[in-house]
Order: sequence, then C-alpha cells, then structure tokens
Amino acid sequence: MESLGDLLKQMPGGGSALRQADKLMAELLADPLVEKLRSKYPELNDAIIRLNMNKIYQCTKEYRNCSNCPGLDNCPNDFEGHYTELSCETTGMLVQLNDRKVPCKRLLARQAENRIRSRVRSFYVDEKALSRGFSADEIIDKDLERVGAVGQIISYINETKEHGLQPEGLYLTGSFGTGKTFLMCYMLHELAKAGYTGAIVYMPEFVEDLKSLMHEQGKLKETVDMMKETDLLIFDDIGAENLNPWVRDHVLGAILNYRMNRKPTFYTSNYGLDAIEQHFSFTNKDGDELHKGQRIMDRIRPYVQAVHVTGHNKRGRK
Repeated sequence: MESLGDLLKQMPGGGSALRQADKLMAELLADPLVEKLRSKYPELNDAIIRLNMNKIYQCTKEYRNCSNCPGLDNCPNDFEGHYTELSCETTGMLVQLNDRKVPCKRLLARQAENRIRSRVRSFYVDEKALSRGFSADEIIDKDLERVGAVGQIISYINETKEHGLQPEGLYLTGSFGTGKTFLMCYMLHELAKAGYTGAIVYMPEFVEDLKSLMHEQGKLKETVDMMKETDLLIFDDIGAENLNPWVRDHVLGAILNYRMNRKPTFYTSNYGLDAIEQHFSFTNKDGDELHKGQRIMDRIRPYVQAVHVTGHNKRGRK
C-alpha cells in the first residue's frame, strides 16, 4: 500500500508539493473517519493533524481496505492481517498521536483455528473432517435418523467442557457410511477448542504401518507414547484391521492398559462390542485365543458408553 510520501511524489508539479499537502490536509479534515477520531480526542488540533498526516492517512486507508476486505490471503495492508489503530496521549502541553498495528478479526480467527489444529493429530484420516466447523443443528440436519447419537455426543462434549475429562469414552457402532468418523472428528474439534489434545487413528492403515515400525524402535515408542498421553484418543474403524498377536498384545494392549482410569478412549466400528471381542480373539498367526480377546475387552468394555449410529450411507454423496 502506498504511503503518503509516495502519494505526494506521484502528484504532478514537484514544486507545488506544499500545495498538494494542503489539499490532502483538507481532504483528511473532511474525512468522516478523522472527524470521528477528533471527537474521541478533542485535543487533536489542525497543527497536530498536519504533523501526523502520514499516520492518519495510513489509518484511514487501512480502515477502508478492511471494510472491503478481499480475504486474508489478499490483504492489501502493509502488515498482512493488521490495521493501524491511533490513540492520543497528552503530557502537560505536549500532545502525541501514537499508532500501533492491530490484528484483524480474520487473522485472529485463523490463529485460533491453527491453535486448535495443533492440538489434534490425524493418522490416515482426512484432516478436512477435523478442521470443518459445524453447529449441532447442521449435524442433526444432515441426517435426522441419527439424532439420538448426535444428542449423546453433544451431551458428552458439554459434560467434558463443564467437568473435565471423563473416565469413559464412547464406542460408536453402526452400518457403513452413517457418519461415525465424522461425528468423532466433530467431537475432537469441539474439545480442541476447549484446550484438549487429541488424535484419531484409522486402524487398518495404522496396523499395516506398525509392522514396519517394528524395526524403528525410537519412532515406535514416540508414536505409542503420544497415543498414551493425548487427552482424547480415537481408534477409527476398529475391527477392519488385519491383527497379529504383537499389535494386539504389545501395542494396542499397552496403549489401552495405560489409558484406562487415566484418559478416555473412543472407537468407531461396524461391529458391536460382542462381535469386536471375537475379532480380538482371532489372529491369522495363532488362530483362536479367547482369553487374549477377553483381556483386550477388559480394557475397552468397562470404559466406554455404547452409541448406536443409525442413518443412511452418505459415502459418495455430495
């Protein structure tokens, strides 16, 4: 954005710069924004305004830019996402006009959203689902059949905001494409705004990657420790993964054993709690191991509220 000095240089007739300055001074004095500034600070006489023409011109120019904002990425102001704010300070007979850069609402909103995103980690789940903000009414309107499930999740969010982390998580079960992952992402986003950290893990791909992490012990420990410590942990589409005993007993079991009675864990699945126990009881390597499936379920079933998500399949729909 051009400064007042640049504007004066562009005017024809370099020898008449003083007259041009007088003209700009007159325009500033007639500007409603300057009139508003003077009504707030009556001590701003013409002499002080002339002395601070550059600051005042900058302020009025940026105010109008903001009034016709083209978006944060196309901000025309000198300091992106900021505008000039003026204040007047009087000490004895000395009147001083001060200027400072103030972040605009759009920048503050983006910074707040970035802080929210920094609290949530996603493993193999579309991050767009985590960043999109929806109201409760919008979520219900998307599918009235799942109003009961939405009500349970909103109650859980409100309870956590009011009383802190709950001892139990949620176990969302239902048919394909009913929005279980979406509802968990909504919960994560809402609670991240309240300051909680979280992670959502798509189990089928995570389990496959764990096999390669067996040979990277440092990275494996870092991943497992993060899942142990994050405030809210979601295992998405559990039951769809190809389990092996090591993943079940030494990774998933270790994470759940640490989190129970400490922090809530959440699940989405096409299987109910009884069916998921059968899934945990069988691995391709060792076949049926009912006691090991029960051991995992002892770390899941007592620590979740079951939520049945009904509705139509939304995948592939716009």
